[in-house]
Amino acid sequence: MSKKFAVVLSGSGVYDGAEIHEATLSLLAIDKQGAKYQCFAPDIEQHHVINHITGDEMSETRNVLVESARIARGNIKPLSDFKAVDYDILLFPGGFGAAKNLSSLAFKGADCSVDPEVEKAIIDMVEHKKPIGALCIAPAVMTCVLKGAMVTIGSDDSTIGTIKAMGGTHQIKAHGEITIDEKYKLVTTPCYMLDSTISQIAEGAENVVETLLEL
Repeated sequence: MSKKFAVVLSGSGVYDGAEIHEATLSLLAIDKQGAKYQCFAPDIEQHHVINHITGDEMSETRNVLVESARIARGNIKPLSDFKAVDYDILLFPGGFGAAKNLSSLAFKGADCSVDPEVEKAIIDMVEHKKPIGALCIAPAVMTCVLKGAMVTIGSDDSTIGTIKAMGGTHQIKAHGEITIDEKYKLVTTPCYMLDSTISQIAEGAENVVETLLEL
């Protein structure tokens, strides 16, 4: 029977939601491995909306679930519906949405909190001894929930300092490379936390997905 991934999105667009390349290439990697996926997102307001041309904040509000549905082509469920028993693997693409909508990491650093539904999904998977993957900035969010977790976000000193301040352990990794935390069955890769090409993003997503399936 095909393994089933739950993929948690955080909106649509790198500056205020899920990083679209990372999300799409993760879904492609899952499909290429013969596995299945279901997208989820919390039904909450985005922290803010960013103009992706200028980088300026816009005077409007958007919903994380509704925006994430753009990437999922409408096939998405509210994260409140997620049950760990129904899925084999949980995966978090990156993008600032992970640090702004799924958590307050972008604003509070090591003192951040995580959306309750996101935290519950992570903890439930760990309790069921099922693997979790996280790309780009999302690994830092994992260390907020999984105390002492070993992750990689590449080589950014500031973010590494935040991870260590939360009690996490960091490994410096290059394009496409992964870190595996055996205790939590957590697999992470830097993606766009490094200056990357889209092919390097695809390599990272593929290596994470393949490793999660092996776990």
